[in-house]
Amino acid sequence: MMVLRSTGGVQWVGMVLAVALAVALGGTGTLPLAAVIATLAIAVIFLVPRGRLDGLLILLIAASVAVAALALLPSAQSTLPFWAMIVAVWLGAWLLVALVAESPRWPGLVGRVQSLLAPLAFGATLLWLWEVTVRTLDVPRVILPAPSLIWDRLIRSTDILWVDFVQTFVKGALSGYAIGVGAALVFALLVDRSDFLRRGLLPVGNFLAALPIIGTAPIMVMWFGFDWPSKAAVVVAMVFFPMLVNTVQGLASTDAMQRDLMRTYNASWTQSLLKLRLPAAMPFIFNGLKIASTLALIGAIVAEFFGSPTRGMGFRISTEVGRLQLDMVWAEIAVAALAGSLFYGILALAERGVTFWHPSQRKR
Repeated sequence: MMVLRSTGGVQWVGMVLAVALAVALGGTGTLPLAAVIATLAIAVIFLVPRGRLDGLLILLIAASVAVAALALLPSAQSTLPFWAMIVAVWLGAWLLVALVAESPRWPGLVGRVQSLLAPLAFGATLLWLWEVTVRTLDVPRVILPAPSLIWDRLIRSTDILWVDFVQTFVKGALSGYAIGVGAALVFALLVDRSDFLRRGLLPVGNFLAALPIIGTAPIMVMWFGFDWPSKAAVVVAMVFFPMLVNTVQGLASTDAMQRDLMRTYNASWTQSLLKLRLPAAMPFIFNGLKIASTLALIGAIVAEFFGSPTRGMGFRISTEVGRLQLDMVWAEIAVAALAGSLFYGILALAERGVTFWHPSQRKR
């Protein structure tokens, strides 16, 4: 019972049972060896007191799970012992993620990147499960290519992927993002000063924000042409009103006592804005910026489905799907996901530096 109450105890027990089942059913070769290595490594955590050796134990578990996972890939076979080993390694990876997420902050450089270890381990586990499932079940590549095939396509098509990235992300998404966000900030200041705009513009803005992109994108292409300006226009339309609403809400987040205090200091509207209301609105502003960052890339890619030059992520995806080159489609998706994640991460880092005083940014 004490084991089950411990962090990851259920996963550990499940892994032991899966290994025992695989060995009892006659698993041969590297399968029982790899799983037994991982099981022994995970069992160590229940033999050594928690606390001082957490980092070393987690490293040992990670290495053992990685060895077991790599040993299983070459021997993919659709048998019950093999799937039992798959379950065992998956439970070991689950335990690793749980331990990393719940462990206290480690000292030094490792502690600075500790928050990234859990999502990286989880992502690596998903990729491994994807790879081993596709190999074991012999899934056709036109339905779902393995991650190894997608990686090979990424390496062989870097020149094409770079051209598509510049066309879609740099020219279309970033330019539209900058224009839409900048215009939303300016309009938010105007709306904040005018009751007429607050009552008249925001409802219209909410209505326009609900318009489907598949209806507005062809119109923008007809208005601004087939190159990146039409994609930027779609992005502007998508990011403008979410950013506007968040900024207006943030500017109104200060309470009456704080505003009265600024008036007692004889502060002007500009001084009150710069010293009180704009800093207080920063969490709302960054929330709008992060929402707009995801909408921008989606809008630029979808807009390219309705007309674009012979380059761009949306153009490449629609073209390669027609040619049944699903590895290239997934390569474009991987580049888009990586670019979007990095963009979001940069905004999150900027938010941490600007709104360090906010409760959401305080360290545990």
